[in-house]
Amino acid sequence: MIGVIDYGVGNLFSLTASLKHLGLKTVVTDDAGTLLACDKLILPGVGAFGDARRKLSEKGLDRLIVEEASRGKPLLGICLGMQMLFDSSSEYGFHKGLGLIGGRVEPIEPDLTKPLKIPHIGWNALHFVKDSPLFRYVDEGEFVYFVHSYYAKDCAPDTLCTAEYDIPLTAAVGRGNVFGTQFHPEKSGDTGLRILKGFADQEVR
Repeated sequence: MIGVIDYGVGNLFSLTASLKHLGLKTVVTDDAGTLLACDKLILPGVGAFGDARRKLSEKGLDRLIVEEASRGKPLLGICLGMQMLFDSSSEYGFHKGLGLIGGRVEPIEPDLTKPLKIPHIGWNALHFVKDSPLFRYVDEGEFVYFVHSYYAKDCAPDTLCTAEYDIPLTAAVGRGNVFGTQFHPEKSGDTGLRILKGFADQEVR
């Protein structure tokens, strides 16, 4: 059973529809007991880092996520959910993350050398940095869908793949049983479905 963490932030319909399409048993909940009983967890999210982080904390789900990940339960953060896996974010002030992946989340625009549009919205090719079971069913150069204004930095040891938007943007990270995608697999067509399947096929430690 995959537990999709519902803390009031995220487009859960597209994600659950994708998981259902793959035939995966899924529950969307903020109930700690239900999430503890799940084999794997997905942390979705859209919006501002600070607001999302506060909502997680208010429900006590931040502690649950860290504890379950530390026990070896596979965890996938998507978009803002991925960003919250890091140590911190500077979005509208300084905010502490969950600290499951080393690095920080910073705005894209100051690092660009060309006047590109922000937010970064659209389809970009994946360039793999290292092998990962998350991408076992995906090939180099396949396209996925991004919507974001901030990106993860100082995370080279855990970077799985990047995408070019004038500069290499961190597209996905992984450390042990913890994974994150800056892009939305649930909005990335067949490629995204295969990435979700790659996560679903993770073995529980």
